[in-house]
Amino acid sequence: MILDTDSSRTLTRPDTAAGPRAVPRLAHNGPVNAFAPTGPTDPRDPSNPSAPSGAADPLTDPLAAFTALRAPEGTALLTELRSYDPAQELATATRLRRSHPAALVSAALGQARLRQRAVVKFGAEDAYRMFFTPNGVEQATRTSVATYRAGRFAAAGVRSVADLCCGIGGDAIALARGGISVLAVDRDPLTAEVARANAAALGLGALIEVRCADVTEIDTAAYDAVFVDPARRGGRGRIFDPEAYSPPLSWATGAALKAPRAALKIAPGVPHEAVPAQAEAEWISDGGDVKEAVLWFGEGFTAGSYRATLLPAGATLSAPAVLPAPPVGPVGRYLHEPDGAVIRAHLVADIVERSGGRLIDETIAYVTSDEPYDSPYTSAYEITDRLPFNMKKLKALLRERKVGVLTVKKRGSAVEPEELRRKMKLQGPNAATVFLTRVAGAPTMLIGHPVRPEWP
Repeated sequence: MILDTDSSRTLTRPDTAAGPRAVPRLAHNGPVNAFAPTGPTDPRDPSNPSAPSGAADPLTDPLAAFTALRAPEGTALLTELRSYDPAQELATATRLRRSHPAALVSAALGQARLRQRAVVKFGAEDAYRMFFTPNGVEQATRTSVATYRAGRFAAAGVRSVADLCCGIGGDAIALARGGISVLAVDRDPLTAEVARANAAALGLGALIEVRCADVTEIDTAAYDAVFVDPARRGGRGRIFDPEAYSPPLSWATGAALKAPRAALKIAPGVPHEAVPAQAEAEWISDGGDVKEAVLWFGEGFTAGSYRATLLPAGATLSAPAVLPAPPVGPVGRYLHEPDGAVIRAHLVADIVERSGGRLIDETIAYVTSDEPYDSPYTSAYEITDRLPFNMKKLKALLRERKVGVLTVKKRGSAVEPEELRRKMKLQGPNAATVFLTRVAGAPTMLIGHPVRPEWP
């Protein structure tokens, strides 16, 4: 198995820009404290003595606040706030409170902030019609990934899905747009109401039934498939133990095995030993960032197999089982950096075989070859220099090559790109890439430049 860490940054000179078990009471998928969390000294808080005078009594009930946002006055406020500048929020709030209740203004500002955050996942057209909760924005699947997953369900012949732990409805929306009818379930009343409002706002109410209930009490027998997206955040942040998910992975697996087909969304860092033997495991990246892992069950999916899928292209690399450890050897002319989904799926050995290459270190996910290799699953670089780790030698080489733009990548190195930048005085018209890594266990610096890909 390859143990790997990865980070990269472009640096410039200063002037360059297993089965079911008893399940505890579940946490809902989208806990919410408020649409716009405020503290006792926040001037936006109507309970603050220093708040502008004339503030109305706050809408302390989140459902009441949400209902007010959907009323004509709240809708008008949200329309007005579509393009507001968060840096001017205090001035905006003061102005709006002259003609609107303070609590409604606070709720609208909170929702406006969430919509701005949601654009990256849902696109502006949908985000500014939808409603969100703080955790809903954080945990929702981005549209590109949800659409891809809905497509796999549809290709398997699925026409109805029980979406358990639906959150604010991101996956339900993608499924419905694929012509699949959805039962969307969440046990938090506010979250369920937000999901219902989103289905209506996007014209999908006829295909999405939203139910506020505990997912462990839902009978899914009438549905072609089950989709479970357990909550992976708690009061202390992200949850890494799959059995600490809500619901736990073991319960979700049991629910999946009862259905004709199923998909479980889990964190991409899930240990491979936690993947049930009955599942096809898929890791998905979007734009080069690994977003999630999905466990697929049932007819149309291959138990025990591993897949890496790259969006937006939709390229998929798969293997029927975990591949044997690839060979290790000296650095050649080319270095290939596999996509993160390929690494997470433990499919680097497949890249080694396809490229006719080898690893530079048994614990580092860099593949090297003597001949060029072009693939959508890797980024290729031509290596011009190899140095033992030495900052002074690197600085001298960059000065000699007149490098003013430097991209720093690292795997297996403790050095941070910022630290390297402080020590390099970049100047010149040329660009280069430096890899801080290990070669056969030794700290090494590899310098080169990207190879232009030939694939679309």
